[in-house]
Parts: sequence; structure tokens; C-alpha cells
Amino acid sequence: MMVHRGIVYTPLPSQARFHESEARFKGFSGPIGSGKSAALCNEALRLAYLNPGRTGLMGAPTFAMLRDATQAALFEILGDNEIPYDFNKGENQLTLRDTGSKILFRSLDDYERLRGTNLAWFGVDELTYTAEEAWTRLEGRLRDPKATMLGGFAVWTPKGFDWVYERFIHNPVEGYECVQAKAYENRHLLEKIPDFYDRLKKSYDETFFAQEVLGEYLSPRDGMVYHAFDRRANVAEVRRDERHPLLWSLDFNVNPMSSVVVQVVDGEVRVLDEIVLSRASTEDACREFARRYPGYPAGLRIYADACASHLQTAGTSDKEIIERFFMARGRRPDYRIPKSNPAVRNRVSLMNAKLKSAEGSISLVVHPKCKELILDFERVAWADGSSEIEKGKDQKRTHLSDALGYLVWQEFQPAKTVGERGERLYW
Repeated sequence: MMVHRGIVYTPLPSQARFHESEARFKGFSGPIGSGKSAALCNEALRLAYLNPGRTGLMGAPTFAMLRDATQAALFEILGDNEIPYDFNKGENQLTLRDTGSKILFRSLDDYERLRGTNLAWFGVDELTYTAEEAWTRLEGRLRDPKATMLGGFAVWTPKGFDWVYERFIHNPVEGYECVQAKAYENRHLLEKIPDFYDRLKKSYDETFFAQEVLGEYLSPRDGMVYHAFDRRANVAEVRRDERHPLLWSLDFNVNPMSSVVVQVVDGEVRVLDEIVLSRASTEDACREFARRYPGYPAGLRIYADACASHLQTAGTSDKEIIERFFMARGRRPDYRIPKSNPAVRNRVSLMNAKLKSAEGSISLVVHPKCKELILDFERVAWADGSSEIEKGKDQKRTHLSDALGYLVWQEFQPAKTVGERGERLYW
């Protein structure tokens, strides 16, 4: 029995075209702020109501993205519209009480586990960061004989001329359709934040701005991670300013144990020093830092990635080791260690924006003695066919740029965007 339910949602023109598409497999490609999450979740609920009692699936490239973005967006819509549901956390499954329809939530990084249950529909978040094999596995599961309307759909931000571009845009397979949203279309966003796009020009580098904000499909620039780095612009003799705190950021790798010493002055990141120790412990790194910097009258802030708080086999964490070291010397630094790490692409984009933003400003300068960090900027590359950084070819690479990236993200991470609200749609 079909159940009707009102949803507060005013689709933008591109969102409306996406929902109206009758293609068996449809995509929504758009930049930041184009309403991809709203389109994904509302399409999922639409098909869940059109297929009462049947099972659908919502997927994301990783479990963290599934939990923090995809599920969070759907639960917000359910709560705002007072839609009754039950959620089984153990099975990661939601059941709509109105219809008895089930929604499975699955991470797509292990796509071989997608075999099994027949589906009436499926939806994928950020498809460009998902393997093509995961999509084809889901296509094969779209075979529920009792479904009223079979369909697969996805939303994504452009990521070059990848398999998603080929399948949906350049050479679409029969039964496929893609709606491409444009920048500046989201009036809901611009009403709340009129200078949204202008501010992003300061936060993003030129290439990332074109891809993420304008929604353009671009060829990656030789696969280099820090493509905005230029020795002529980003390397200079920077001096320590005693009026500003020292910022020490670490990458906990045994060989080499790597860290950078930084100051932020008027929004400019100044890398004063690098500390690279072979086969060293966290305590060794603390001793070397204390030897080089015995005093910091304006204070000390310490940065690392989320793993710093995880217990080692010895039953303690790197953060606890650092805390004990400084407490024994009567010092209490300020710690800026997050509970979870940002997506690699977001952290890298922010680093490139500091090296040179889309509006041409340079706000990251490295002392020439930081030779290993400079080599990182010039040599670290993306892994082939991946959104991950290549880690295995040179054991010296990535550690210092990662350490600096943790600091830059904590200091300058962009504010979260707003969603879409408005009139009711009825299913």
C-alpha cells in the first residue's frame, strides 16, 4: 500500500531535474554548495516510499564518510520532518515505520561484501571516490522482482576524467543520465552566506577551486599532491617572533620520526624548522625539540593526527608520552589533536590554498633549511587511480608535509556549509 508523506524541501533546478529523471541509473554532479547531500537523501526517501516493504541501500566510499556525512544528512531530514523510523545500529539498518521499507547503510571500500540481498534501489554518496567495481556490484543487486520502481543513483564532486566521467558523461551507457549542477545556483546558500564563493577563493587553490567550487572536470596536474608549491614564492628566510607562540606538529613514524616547528603570524604560516630523526621514539623527538627550543615565552601548541591519542602496544599513547615529558619539566602546552582526521583531499586542498590561493595570495613560507619538507612539496604524488597519497615509493616522503597539514587544518579548516530547506514535497 502506497503511503504519502510530506517533506520540507524546495529543489533547486538541477535537483528537480535529477529527481524527475526516469533513467534507471542517474547521477548528480556538482560543486560544493550545489545540494548533493539533499538530492541524495531525498531521492533515497522517495524510492523508499515508492517501494513499500522493499529494501534499498545507501553507500559511501568509507565507513567514516558513511557515518559522518551520508547517515547524518539522512537522519537530519528524518528528524526535521518527524518521519517515524527504527534504527538497528548493530546491522546498520533503518526501517521506515510508515511503509516497512528497509535502508541498509554500507561502506563501499570492501565491495566484495556487497554480494547477496536483492535491492529495489541503491544510492551512493561521493561516487568519484568509490571503485568502479563497487558500482557494478550494486548494479548486479538491483533485481528485486517485487519492486515498484527499480533505480540506482549517485552524487559526486568532479575528480578529473575518471571512470565516473566516462560512464555518466563522456560516453554514457544506455540507461544512464547525469545532471550537472552549476556554481552559484544554490539560492538558499547565497541568501544565508552571500560571500560564500568569494571566501572559498581564499581557502582553496586555483585547481581545487575550479573542481570543487565551479564543478569543472580537469586533468590532474602531473599527479603531484602539492602542485601549488613554488620555491621562488614559498621558500624564504623566516625568523622566529617571540611575541607569537611556537607551534610544533608531529607525524608519529618511527623511521623517520618527523615534525615541524611553525609560527602563524597575521594568517601567514611560517615554517621555522624541521626535526627528522632516524629510528627514534616519541620521547626522543621531545628531547630534541626541548634542546633546540628550551624557551617559548608566548606559549607552545602541539599538533598531531587523531592517532596520537590511540594506545600503543605498551599501553600508552603518543599524546600521553608528550604530556608526561613536558609536565616533568613544569610545562603545560596547549594540545590541538582532533578526535578524527579530515579527508585527505580536504587537508591537501587547504595546504595548496595556503601555498597559493585561487585569488593569488601566498600565506605559507618555509625556511630554506627545511630541506626534507621542501622535497615533500616537490615530490609527493597521488597513488595511481586513487584519492590517496602514494606512501610506499620513498620512505622519507610524506611525513613532514603530513605533520604540517595536521597543523594547517586545525588552524584554518573552513566552516561547514548550510543545507536546503523550503516547501513540502509529497510522495
